[in-house]
Amino acid sequence: MLGVLAGFATIGIIIGLGFLLAQLKILDVTAQGVLSRTAFYVASPALMITVLGRTDIHRLLSANLIASLGSVAVAATAAVLLARLVWRRTAGDTVIAGFCSAYVNAGNLGLPIAAYALGDAALIAPMLLAQLLVLQPSGLTILDGIAHTPHPGTSRGRLFWIRLSRPFRNPLAVGSLVGLALALTGITLPVAINAPLTLVGGMAVPSMLLAYGISLRLGGRPGGSEPPVQVASLVAIKLLLQPVAAYLIGAYLVGLEGHDLLAVTVIAALPTAQNVFTFAMRYDRGVLLARDVIFVATILSVPAIIVITWLLT
Repeated sequence: MLGVLAGFATIGIIIGLGFLLAQLKILDVTAQGVLSRTAFYVASPALMITVLGRTDIHRLLSANLIASLGSVAVAATAAVLLARLVWRRTAGDTVIAGFCSAYVNAGNLGLPIAAYALGDAALIAPMLLAQLLVLQPSGLTILDGIAHTPHPGTSRGRLFWIRLSRPFRNPLAVGSLVGLALALTGITLPVAINAPLTLVGGMAVPSMLLAYGISLRLGGRPGGSEPPVQVASLVAIKLLLQPVAAYLIGAYLVGLEGHDLLAVTVIAALPTAQNVFTFAMRYDRGVLLARDVIFVATILSVPAIIVITWLLT
C-alpha cells in the first residue's frame, strides 16, 4: 500500500509545484501551452519508444491484455454514449469524455503501483498496450479529423489517403508503433540513440503535471466550470465501471485468478491519465472537462484502490 501512496504523493507534489509557479507568476498560460506541446510532440513519443521497446512481448500478449482491452472498451463506450446522446456534447468533447473514463494513469502512477504495490512493473504493460495502440490512436484520429477538415475540392482518392495516413502522422501513435516494433523484433537501440530518447522521454510526465498544475491555478476553480453531474458520471465510469468490467472479464471470460485478477482490477481503477489533459489542450476540446475529471478521479482513486485491494486479497 505504501507504493500506492508514494505514487499519488509524487503526482501531487509536481502538480502543486506547477500551481505554485503559476501563483508566483513564474509560469503563465503561455508556459502551460509550451509544456503541453513539448509533451505531446517530443517527450511522450520518446517515452513510448523506450517504455514499449523494452517490454517483454509475452507479458503484453496475455490474458491480462484481453481483460484490459475489454475494460477500456466498456468504459469508453459508456462515456461516449452519455456525452453524445444524453449531454449532446460536440464530437471533440465526446472523444475527451471517452478518454476521461477509460485512459488510466498507467505511466507515472501505474508503474510505481505495479512495481511496489503489485510486485511486478510488467503487470502494467497490457493496459499500456491497450491504450497506446487502440484507445489513443482511435481517439486522436477523430480529433485530427475534426482539427484538419479537408478542402472542399479534395478528390475522393486523396481524401481516402489523408484519412488512412492520419494515425501515422500523429507523434504519439508513431512512437507507440516504433516501440511495439522494437518489442516484437527484440531489437535493442544503440546507446547513442537510446540515451537521448530516454532523457527526452523523462520530460513527458513532469511537463504534463506542471501544465496541469498551472491550469488549476489559472483556469478557474475545479468543479465550477463543467456540469457537476457530467464530471461525477465520468468519474464513476472510471473508478467503478471500468474496474468492475476488468474483474468480470478477467474472472469469467479469460479465467484470471489470484494475483493476476487483482492486478487487472487495480490497474483499471487507476485515475484518468494526465495525457488526457495534454490531448485536450493540444486540440482545444474539453479542456476544463478533462481537468476536472482528472482532479476528482485522482483524489477518489486512492480509497477505490484500497477497497479493491482489501476485497480481492
